[in-house]
Amino acid sequence: MSQRRQIKLGAFLMQTGHHIAAWRHPDAQADAGTNFRHYAELARKAEAAKFDAVFFADSAGVRSDDRTFLARTARADHLEPITTLAGLAALTERIGLIATASTSFNEPYNLARKFASLDLISGGRAGWNLVTSSTDAEARNFNQERHLAHAERYERAGEFHDVVLGLWDSWEDDAYLRDKQAGLYYDIDKLHVLYHHGKHFSVQGPLNVGRSPQGRPVVVQAGASEAGRELAGRTAEVIFVAHQTVAEAQAFYTDIKERAIRHGRHPEDVKIMPGIFPVVGASQDEADEKFGRLQELVQPQVGVALLSNMIGHDLRGYPVDGPLPELGETNGGRSRRELLVGLAGRGELSIRELYLRICGARGHQQVVGTPKSIADQLHEWFENGSADGFNIMSPWLPGGLDEFIAGVVPELRRRGLFRTEYEGRTLRENLGLKIPVHPAATGRRRLVAAA
Repeated sequence: MSQRRQIKLGAFLMQTGHHIAAWRHPDAQADAGTNFRHYAELARKAEAAKFDAVFFADSAGVRSDDRTFLARTARADHLEPITTLAGLAALTERIGLIATASTSFNEPYNLARKFASLDLISGGRAGWNLVTSSTDAEARNFNQERHLAHAERYERAGEFHDVVLGLWDSWEDDAYLRDKQAGLYYDIDKLHVLYHHGKHFSVQGPLNVGRSPQGRPVVVQAGASEAGRELAGRTAEVIFVAHQTVAEAQAFYTDIKERAIRHGRHPEDVKIMPGIFPVVGASQDEADEKFGRLQELVQPQVGVALLSNMIGHDLRGYPVDGPLPELGETNGGRSRRELLVGLAGRGELSIRELYLRICGARGHQQVVGTPKSIADQLHEWFENGSADGFNIMSPWLPGGLDEFIAGVVPELRRRGLFRTEYEGRTLRENLGLKIPVHPAATGRRRLVAAA
């Protein structure tokens, strides 16, 4: 008898928490962005609860040019995620370690080397969240005035991904002999040089890091635009995404699985994990009160700036209790803008109402309720073809994660929907993803052996 399909859970660790005013919560760790011990405690808790992974977002600079916004939030400083996860790898044993890194502001060789190293340090628990980035503020840190156009970003990202995977396949699994008696360190026939020459990159290889127990890091993505979906259908193994309704989530889920099939992949090769922002209370009234206290901490200038950043249009100067103005073209994140504009239109929300709607979950699904009611919603999405799991976006930290673990996780287990023990020691094993067979064993593509 086959084992029952179960929910996958990620712990999305956003500094003080995902609510924009979380740092002002009396129980939040205000210096969380640069406090390694804070992250170590959270990672250990998530591992004890048998979460599949911890997930770190990142940007190649501060998250806004609006200094007033930054001065009133906890978004100005945060540790570089790959470095942080390397430290957490030494303090954990089973939980996956996923970091964001941009294809727009990195080179394939450096990125491939860092993630391959993290994968070996952790014993096969690394994941790379592939993003293209979206802000001019980041571009100005890399000799550019403006970010690359949306279509060019994704074209570059596709080639970047292919180069990185080619570098991760530089060595076959048993290439390293380390035979002291024979004096032979590796088998020459099992080293493969990439020799890539493309539109955006010229990379010879090979990578100077071998394969890990899970073969190579798991590739994660978050794009939901047409270009993002097509890249995800071809390359992604986990997708973090924002949806407001079951119908939207079902449509996305079906679309991605069908795209994966068109690219010669199995639907189970892609795990779709929407973000969920849960506020947990012993009763509905208690949960509403907790959320209300967070909402009261949102300063108007912070809410307007947050919405401006996310929607790609400066809303300062517009009546805060009036509707969204007509929006021009954007070179930023298109799928999130469409989601927010749709959200405003469906509810005919004012600017103030819209920023209050998204200042916690930023467009992801917001669930305020008891452990049972939150589990009910996760159960519904999971069983109705909307999700393979969820990325848990705790409102404030550490308390929000503590409450989810103490209340919702036991309820999911009671229903047989979440594990009590890890399936294996690698991220792929626990997510139910196949360990990739080295291309040399399948003949899928030509590999050039180094002499």
